[in-house]
Formats: sequence, C-alpha cells, structure tokens
Amino acid sequence: MRHRDTGRDEGWLPEARRVPSPNCDERPADAVARLVVIHAISLPPGEFGGPGIIDLFTNCLDPDAHSYFREINGLRVSAHFLVRRDGALVQFVSCAQRAWHAGVSSWKGQANCNDFSIGIELEGCDQLAFEDAQYLTLNRLLDELRHRYPIEALAGHSDIAPGRKTDPGPHFDWHRVGDGS
Repeated sequence: MRHRDTGRDEGWLPEARRVPSPNCDERPADAVARLVVIHAISLPPGEFGGPGIIDLFTNCLDPDAHSYFREINGLRVSAHFLVRRDGALVQFVSCAQRAWHAGVSSWKGQANCNDFSIGIELEGCDQLAFEDAQYLTLNRLLDELRHRYPIEALAGHSDIAPGRKTDPGPHFDWHRVGDGS
C-alpha cells in the first residue's frame, strides 16, 4: 500500500491553501514518502510576507522586481508545503507526487531524496529564529503526514545536501518538533 489517501484529492490536505505548482512529476513506481525534509526560504533573501516564494514555485517570479530574482530567473523548484511566518499553510504539490525541493541529495545512502520525501519550506532564514505559529503549524502538519504516510524520519536540507545547503539553519529548534532529529 502506497499510503492511506483515498478519493479525488489524493495527496492534498484540505486545511492547506492549495496553490498548484507545475514543478513536480510522478514518483518512481516503487517510491513511498518516508522522509520529511525541512527547508527555510525567504524571497527576497531576509524578507518575509511577500509573494516571492509563491511566485517562484509557480514560475511567475518577475526578474525585474528585485535584483536577486534575476539571479534565480528560470529556476524550476517547488516544495509540497510552505509554512508562513504567521503559521499559514500553503500546499503546492500533492504528496502523491514528487516535488522538486531537495536537488542533489542523499539520505542513508539513498540518492535522489525527492523520490521518497515530502518537502516542507518554512518562511525564514539562517539569521533569525522561527515563529511560534510556525512550530504549531509544522507539528500539526507532521502529525497529519505521519497518519497518512510511513514517515521514518525528519531531516534538514543541510542533512541531505551537506556542504551545499545550510537550511533550515542554526535557529531552527529541533526540540520544538515532535520526533525531531
């Protein structure tokens, strides 16, 4: 059994705002979501609350809106979920599909973490602590994912892509996450 989702909205959580991203594809036939990867993102870097993250994940980022956007113009990435600073939850990709969040990655000797993981972006950066509302939403989301999928572990992006990525960063408090690393 792949997971416990059934029905027309397989892989979509009703409590999340749905903003479909084209940056996804099918998981390999034998893959099951068993790892959750925690990321941090802010667009422009260090700024919160704007449309940049959603625009990036939906290929609508205006390269003229900020100098940094020109550097990442054409990047095709996504995550399954985004947890905003206020705790709002957005879903971009069905958990039944592969989101493009991990890049070159490996976990327990298995490469291509996108194949078997669910990516959660927290609106944040390496320099600042995350908000209480984000931990509340993240823990509720993790409980729901564990109920639906055979999740074995949580990892930071830095754990699956060491030397290449630093997120969720030094201010992410793993102790505030149920069953965290």
